Amino acid sequence: MRRIAALLALTYCLGAQMVPSAQAADKLTVMLDWFINPDHTTLIIAKEKGFFAQAGLDVEMIAPADPNDPPKLVAARKADLAISYQPQLHRQVDQGLPLRRIATLVSTPLSSLVVLEDGPIKSIADLKGKKVGFSVGGFEDAILGAMLKKAGLKLSDVTLINVNFSLSPSLISGQVDAVIGAYRNFELNQMDIVEHPGRAFYVEEEGVPAYDELIVVAHAERLGDARLKRFVNALEAAAQFLVNHPKEGWALFIKGNKELNNELNKRAFRDTLPRFALRPAALDQGRYRRMAQFLKDQGLIKRVLSIDKYAVELR
Repeated sequence: MRRIAALLALTYCLGAQMVPSAQAADKLTVMLDWFINPDHTTLIIAKEKGFFAQAGLDVEMIAPADPNDPPKLVAARKADLAISYQPQLHRQVDQGLPLRRIATLVSTPLSSLVVLEDGPIKSIADLKGKKVGFSVGGFEDAILGAMLKKAGLKLSDVTLINVNFSLSPSLISGQVDAVIGAYRNFELNQMDIVEHPGRAFYVEEEGVPAYDELIVVAHAERLGDARLKRFVNALEAAAQFLVNHPKEGWALFIKGNKELNNELNKRAFRDTLPRFALRPAALDQGRYRRMAQFLKDQGLIKRVLSIDKYAVELR
């Protein structure tokens, strides 16, 4: 009987080691840069496919009331992560915000300067004395300044108007003559659908170095948080799934966002697919070095810092 009892006890102990104890998922808040759209597909896939859950994470994605707020909320420790933009990150670090890039969502520029195709603006130089709409201060006006400089103009040669989320509507209605920060995968499709086609001036063709469009930023003092690496690994699983299964990816994207199942988002989804970062954690140090130097040369930041002051590759 003692042998049987000992065997049962051993079996119980081994079984307890093999079956992990149930634990509540770790909560993680992610402030989006914008309302949910196809640029966020890898985040949605990671949630819908259960990659976040498999990583022991309960991820809450929150759209901001003001697109300028998310990085500031992370810096103030009021959110865990924020979706942001590489050029904006350089300026915020220069201003003293304790932020670091930990992952990339979209690895090519999307931002562009857009005008009406049949409008009077045929070149960037034609913007002198005109109104330009923007949504994210400190980022889009910096890029616009560089584009204007190449055309022999300055920011003071145009009137900047904060149109918040209404980039295409403000251009179509004539409130502004151009918009900076219009995404080539979104606003151009939107304008084409409503039969007011736009023309884009691509930032990387106008003297701006290529950069990561959408990135994930964390507080500089929280980089050792174990949740962050698990989050980034889940993003990679989602990106790999998406490139292998784009049709199923679209179905998962609209599953919890049925209001996005329309022609505009279908087109934007299609145009964004080749731009998603397949290795979200991977850091292109040269890209960050070039952008920092570019912004300093433009007088937009005071000094170029070491790469680890802007971005890290979690290991």
